[in-house]
Amino acid sequence: MKNWGVAVALAAAGTLLAGCDQVDSAVNQANSTADKVSACSEALGLADLNPLVDGEKLKARAQDKERRLRELAADVKEEDVKKALLGMADSYVQVQKEHLEDAGVIARWTKRNLEKLDGLRKACT
Repeated sequence: MKNWGVAVALAAAGTLLAGCDQVDSAVNQANSTADKVSACSEALGLADLNPLVDGEKLKARAQDKERRLRELAADVKEEDVKKALLGMADSYVQVQKEHLEDAGVIARWTKRNLEKLDGLRKACT
């Protein structure tokens, strides 16, 4: 009879530990989803850039956006979201190097950035 008590205690402990693993897994998944939602929300909010301001302000804002997008990418675990965030960051590096006096340059950058933004939206859903 004593052996049955030990067996029941071990079975209960095993069930409890398995339940803890499932809870830990669910918590980790929820945290990962929350990180993704938070990163996506912030990144989508960063996606604007007004080409009508002077070139130096535009480049400074682009540099700030690029830095923040890279920080978000470092914090998110999902590879497709991370890749989309880094692609957006790279786009802001490009705008810092362009001759912004040319309207054609701004138009081409805007088109590329919209494509990257669409990729980010898809990765975030």
